[in-house]
Amino acid sequence: MKKLKLAAVAALVLLGASAATLYITGKNYVYRALYYNFAGIDDNRIFEERILPARAPQPWPVSRLYNRQPLPAAFASKQEQLKAVAFLVIHRDSLLLEKYWNGYGPESLSNSFSVAKSVVSMLVGVALKDGKIKSIDQPVGDFLPEFKQGRKSKITLRHLLAMSSGLNWDESYSNPLSMTTEAYYGNDLKSLIHRQEVETEPGKEFFYKSGNTQVLALVLQAATGQSISAYAANRLWKPLGAEHAAEWSLDKKDGVEKAYCCLYSNARDFARLGQLYLKNGIWKGDTLVPPAYVKASLTPTHLPDKLSGAKGDFYGLHWWLIPDYKGLEIFYARGILGQYIIMVPEKELVIVRLGEKRGEKKGMHLQDVYDLADAALGIVK
Repeated sequence: MKKLKLAAVAALVLLGASAATLYITGKNYVYRALYYNFAGIDDNRIFEERILPARAPQPWPVSRLYNRQPLPAAFASKQEQLKAVAFLVIHRDSLLLEKYWNGYGPESLSNSFSVAKSVVSMLVGVALKDGKIKSIDQPVGDFLPEFKQGRKSKITLRHLLAMSSGLNWDESYSNPLSMTTEAYYGNDLKSLIHRQEVETEPGKEFFYKSGNTQVLALVLQAATGQSISAYAANRLWKPLGAEHAAEWSLDKKDGVEKAYCCLYSNARDFARLGQLYLKNGIWKGDTLVPPAYVKASLTPTHLPDKLSGAKGDFYGLHWWLIPDYKGLEIFYARGILGQYIIMVPEKELVIVRLGEKRGEKKGMHLQDVYDLADAALGIVK
């Protein structure tokens, strides 16, 4: 009995010491991370947010072939296994097919996760058009004083967009003490960003890090004088004729957007973002993103991947690229749980998939992308 009491006291002391350490080091977010365990597509219920209101909705024209062709059985089965909640195909500017699972529908909000990174890239293009940013080769220090000194002073917007900043962000999704976990569950993104340091020379290698996008968001906020939610709402969401309001999660009430992730919308409205880039930044005659910037975004950086050593053509400026799949060019945005906006320009296709799981990696891409493209191509052939 005495041994049990001693063990209980020791456990309490250890817990107390751990709690004190987390408090002193400012890592109280770990409790939240452990409580919720893994990020999910409905996490807007647990975070503060800013609303991107819709205005003058422009519903998608519906194809005369709408939902006439069933999904291939093997494809549908795999989507169910991967807990898809939405699959949508836009062909030649019209809604050709949509399928929903697990109680989700055309109006259901779902987390974009890293698809939001590509939206931030779009906003950089918008800021260039508006004259808020002179060039993507501008130093970050022109906008953020914390980047004016030392090795950080060498980082440009291009480096951030190309995932080649050299910053020491820890992209781990499973470590409760990682920067990514702190960014998701913590409440002080600015402090987290300012703590980053340069560990490798900017512009030399591709190293996927969510911190790059978060820095870009702070640049946009400084350049425009607006939150990125307000800027996106006024310069993208409303002009695109979104049918429903979107939400962007914040680190705290009236705080900073989690720009690297956490833009909540539905499949139909996400498809508008893809259609905009499919049309080189032009929406129904109005230039929202400069075509020259769209082209630059979709041009491979040819930087080697730090982790695998892969060289070449897989990434542009916050967009994933497949220059040749069965003779077709594909570019896309993607999120950690199988969120995709995929464009096939030659076939005038926009494909959106939302869900809770993704498939296996295949080189720098995922098998999902090829499966989704094949399914859509099979429908329009």
